[in-house]
Amino acid sequence: MTSKFENKVVVVTGGTSGIGLATARAFAEAGASVFITGRRQEALDTAVKQIGGRITGVRGDMAVLADIDRLYDAVQQKHAQIDVVFANAGGGELAPLGAITEEHYQDTFDSNVKGVLFTVQKALPLLRDGGSIILTASTTSIKGTGAFSVYSATKAAVRNFARSWILDLKDRHIRVNAVSPGLTETAGLNDLFGGGEDAQGIKDYLVGQIPAGRIGQPEEIAKAVLFLASEDASYINGIELFVDGGQAQI
Repeated sequence: MTSKFENKVVVVTGGTSGIGLATARAFAEAGASVFITGRRQEALDTAVKQIGGRITGVRGDMAVLADIDRLYDAVQQKHAQIDVVFANAGGGELAPLGAITEEHYQDTFDSNVKGVLFTVQKALPLLRDGGSIILTASTTSIKGTGAFSVYSATKAAVRNFARSWILDLKDRHIRVNAVSPGLTETAGLNDLFGGGEDAQGIKDYLVGQIPAGRIGQPEEIAKAVLFLASEDASYINGIELFVDGGQAQI
């Protein structure tokens, strides 16, 4: 346990499972006061217990602007400012071209683009000058993926947010970076691949395309996020950091 984020206030959206949960735990273990969001109260309560430390759970869907307002109202009840925002909430489902519905498009863009945009924008009055914003993008933003075009397009948008927002925020010296996980062992990944033996079979096949020869762990993505949020990355701004075992580089 380190104290690198002692007295820091960190917001992690989508913090009840997978990468968000692992990252929230890592921030808490490093001394931060952490606020996490989740759409289901039961999962949120469980995550708060698992993380421990100075952790606060706020139920909300980041695609709903009123829920984002409630998140920052909860922060203001305890703290005067925010040091780090990890805009991580999002998700997607498989849908090949020809089977994409308006509902699928709208849900995915609302969750992954609208939610990220307004999570960050509404944080700005509380975010301290010199603070850090990290966005969850994906290797899919630069690689073709069958039946995943809508999700991939949202992550390409998120990646450009980082490039553009560093210009909007340069006078406040707020850094904005994107972390792009590759295949990562999460419940969401198993659900995406159909669960059970079907999911395992797909993962076994995909491992053959990863130079590192294995699937990543949420804790490995968390370490990258904490690096980007820290003073160790004080001159890193606008980048996309791939944490994917080398898959996007081949």
